[in-house]
Amino acid sequence: MQLRYIGMLVVCTVATTSMAQTTTTTTTTSGRKVRELSPTEVNILGSYYSQTGEHSPVTGGIGTEELTDVTPTIIVNVPLDTVTNLNVNFGMDFYSSASTDEIDYNVSSASSSDTRTHLNVGISRSNNARRTIKGITIGGSNEYDYKSLSVGVNWAKTSVDGNRELALGALAFFDTWSLIYPIELRGQGDLLSTDKRQSYSLSATLSQVINQKMQAALSSDIVYQTGLLSTPFHRVYFREQELPDIERLPDNRYKYPVGLRFNYYTSDYLTMRFFYRFYADSWGMTANTVELETPIKIGPFFSFYPFYRYHTQTAVDYFAPYREHETSEEFYTSDYDLAGLNSHKAGLGVRYSPLEGITHFGLPFSRKTTQFKSIEVRGGNYWRSDGLNAFIISADLGFTIPGSK
Repeated sequence: MQLRYIGMLVVCTVATTSMAQTTTTTTTTSGRKVRELSPTEVNILGSYYSQTGEHSPVTGGIGTEELTDVTPTIIVNVPLDTVTNLNVNFGMDFYSSASTDEIDYNVSSASSSDTRTHLNVGISRSNNARRTIKGITIGGSNEYDYKSLSVGVNWAKTSVDGNRELALGALAFFDTWSLIYPIELRGQGDLLSTDKRQSYSLSATLSQVINQKMQAALSSDIVYQTGLLSTPFHRVYFREQELPDIERLPDNRYKYPVGLRFNYYTSDYLTMRFFYRFYADSWGMTANTVELETPIKIGPFFSFYPFYRYHTQTAVDYFAPYREHETSEEFYTSDYDLAGLNSHKAGLGVRYSPLEGITHFGLPFSRKTTQFKSIEVRGGNYWRSDGLNAFIISADLGFTIPGSK
């Protein structure tokens, strides 16, 4: 199901992010120097996602994949003192899916629309003398058939000249499924031996400023998953029989992504951002992803950035289309997310961020003034060689609240 994979990616990204603190020093009328904390940053995000397709894994690799998803999210970054930072990310997904509605073959099934909630909290602490940042994160998410808890740690060290940084991270997910089977397969006892899934990842990123115009970053991850790695309500149909079975996949999987990011500042008004990722796993899939983004400034405060991404992947060893599997196979899936395919994503983003902010307004019960700092809107189209098409539009409203002294 596309929604869950997107959600997992967002959680992983947020959980491994840490931010350094900066402070400013002011002098009072008595001559005493006071260090001000960095402002609190608040980002209010929202997105709308819609997709269509004709290869739903819920109905064995055929049938509608229509899905819509609305995701409001708020991210708050609070400096607790001059070296400690608190980051809170809370969001919800309101989605409706015509494909998961087919679990029960009727329009009233609870899975046709649902809400997913997620919360992630992280604390990071910087040591300016050692040029390091250490952090820890915890998180959780919940939806009608799936619950997840996560914990992570991260560490980063900057070189003396500030031109190089090494960042390391570790992240673990502990997930529990509700074993909801297709309606025609219920009443046959336990079809699966576990409802648990664990995922563990180690990551390393080396960032380097090459010169005044070029920056690069090399990243690598090792991911290990164990437990229930199939989806209980995905059907698989066979050549030899009419009755389907649930999707069955190995109970462990290794993933090995490696990425390269390269930024080139052509001028004050044009930047080239290039990203490449190679991916391989123990199920036989290999993939290559290339992305190009070109932010263009129009004046000092307004910019827009067209972007394009191309992705190609081979199928896992256990994939076959509708009614192409044989009952003698040990593992099988007709989920086209695991098929061989090519995909494209293209779109445009715009950002407006005046030096003094867009506007200012007061807070209730406080003398502090909040700055509406920036607004960013991004839209894109996504299409795959298997016929799946999607559209997403998102917005990010940035605010800052002055720090205390």
